[in-house]
Amino acid sequence: MKKLLMLPLIFFGMMSCSEAQETSFSEAALNSKMTSVGGKEIAFKDILAQYKGKTVVIDVWASWCPDCIKGMPKVHALQKQFTNAVYLFLSYDREDAKWKEGIKKYGANGDNYHVGKSMKEGDFAKAIKLDWIPRYMVVDKTGKIALFKAIEADDEKLIATLKQLK
Repeated sequence: MKKLLMLPLIFFGMMSCSEAQETSFSEAALNSKMTSVGGKEIAFKDILAQYKGKTVVIDVWASWCPDCIKGMPKVHALQKQFTNAVYLFLSYDREDAKWKEGIKKYGANGDNYHVGKSMKEGDFAKAIKLDWIPRYMVVDKTGKIALFKAIEADDEKLIATLKQLK
């Protein structure tokens, strides 16, 4: 009987310890090196610095990912609805050629960078607690993370965040 009474307390404790919204990128994430379509290596902090004063929608994806491909029409709809945002596509493709093909084939219209070959490795993936792609994040005009995690481009939280930042 005592064990049954403990279950609600355990459940409440687990719920109150759920993952908090991150508001800034770690130094490891900011220093992560990414590669531009032109082959130039650049730190993530330098990519973000280019967009200071703008709202940035980050789409972490890969051309081999079925959910990423299925989600692209939703991304395109988001781009039509929120035209003032910058769209930053960060890829975990295994091959550069496939990544570049995928950009054209699936219409990843925005700035594109290759993060690495495996979403389970690297400082950037660890820093953003990457466990699934596609993964969407929103960075506000000051460079703070306004939305840490969404896995659908039509997620209510994502759209509400972008409306708020308009």
